[in-house]
Amino acid sequence: MVGPFRRRMWLGLGATLVACSAAHAPPAKRYALGMSRVEYRDYVAAKANPCDAEPRWLADELTAVNGLLARYLSETEKLEGPEHENARTLAQEATRTLPPVMEAHRGTLAALERCSFRSTGAFPEISRRGTELLEAARARLAATPAVTALSEAREKWKEEAPQREATGRANWCPEKPQVGRPDVYYARQEPDGHAAWLFCDGHRVELAPGGEPQLIEPEGLSRREKRLIQPKRYLEAASNFPAEEMDRPPDSKPAPAKDATPPAAAASGGPG
Repeated sequence: MVGPFRRRMWLGLGATLVACSAAHAPPAKRYALGMSRVEYRDYVAAKANPCDAEPRWLADELTAVNGLLARYLSETEKLEGPEHENARTLAQEATRTLPPVMEAHRGTLAALERCSFRSTGAFPEISRRGTELLEAARARLAATPAVTALSEAREKWKEEAPQREATGRANWCPEKPQVGRPDVYYARQEPDGHAAWLFCDGHRVELAPGGEPQLIEPEGLSRREKRLIQPKRYLEAASNFPAEEMDRPPDSKPAPAKDATPPAAAASGGPG
């Protein structure tokens, strides 16, 4: 049976060891990114040695930062398009605030390799996973400015497309277009490769990537007007439309001829 004096001695020794361990640890910093919250310590900046920390506490802190990085990568995987506006906001915030956290995490993981407990418990997996996440996060941060800028430019391009279409109609179509005349006044290729050629008489040719061109007739044509329609001529007109005049989103590369040109028209040899 342990006497009261010895019990107090062991309790005092335990408290001293915990205090000693805590004395070597730099103060915890709080960081928030979106809905994620984490506490971390910058051992390198504080010139402290993480090997002196309580291993269980250190493992918990490193695991928490790994979790934050994993959530950041998951939530910013897709940035293009109006439906990912929240992801772009988060990604832009990360470019401003995440680097110091990553630098502290990188320094702690590097120092961890000198700790006697580095090969015990969850530390090998924490280290491996942390290094992997840091590399992926670094690449994501580097790519974010260009990706978000391109996405915003494409959204603006899409918003202004109806005005460019209207301008094309005003510049190239007569006041009363003749049904059956395949006069293209505007052509557009979407970021996904879908292409469309619009005609003054209301017809349009559409081409999906890897598909066949489709002639879409306008509604309300009379039987007499329908007899004037020669689909081959519309396909040929779409095929012969200058590729450099097609309205494309910013920074998109012109698609190969087989993808952006109606194949049936291309094989016909042009109008005639």
